Amino acid sequence: MLIGTPHQGDTDVAATTENVLAALAGTDFFWLDLDDTEPDDMVSELLRTHFGFHPLAVRAAERFSQRPRLDEYDGFAFLVARGADADQSGHAEVHCFWTDRDVVTVHRGDCAAIDQVRERVHRHSARQVAPEQVVIVYLVVGELVDSFFPYLSALDDRIDALEDEILKAPTEEQLDEIFHMKRTLIDARRLVTPRRDAMASVKAGVADVPGMNDEAARYFRDLYDHLIRLST
Repeated sequence: MLIGTPHQGDTDVAATTENVLAALAGTDFFWLDLDDTEPDDMVSELLRTHFGFHPLAVRAAERFSQRPRLDEYDGFAFLVARGADADQSGHAEVHCFWTDRDVVTVHRGDCAAIDQVRERVHRHSARQVAPEQVVIVYLVVGELVDSFFPYLSALDDRIDALEDEILKAPTEEQLDEIFHMKRTLIDARRLVTPRRDAMASVKAGVADVPGMNDEAARYFRDLYDHLIRLST
């Protein structure tokens, strides 16, 4: 089952096969957001057959709980981006394809980052500031990156409180919590570091992705700066 919205200009339409094919047949930029919760292969078939994305990229998009990655293909780029997911719901992982004229995002279930970007796109015209596909990718990745800041801040607050508790009356439960938080920080670093390196390669011009120009480089540089803040 496909659930999504080909976004063209200020209009959202249902992601029916008919509407998607009409968008592909046109010349205007569009953003298609897909929910791949149902195990029916319809999203993969759409990406492979109608968009013509490489089978390896489509296969990668089928697997969730991946580390962040950025892969370059002829005519498009494939990106895995993840945000803070304290409940391990899987709703903070987005797979993104983008070309010179469209962006396709794939996730499973509700995704707060996608909802927030959709609202921002409705309020502000992306085409006025940079290539549209770059702006959409920047906004989606930016929302996921920024979700780590309050998450890590809350973790810092808990560490401070735990230190005070240990000084007063140490317990084995507190030690278990310390080890748990250590694993949490390691997991967060594993999500942040690969994406930081990917953004570094884009902003340096090493990675060749659609829509890159001097203005677009500023957006990826901003993402890189946010990721540096998280990783230090």
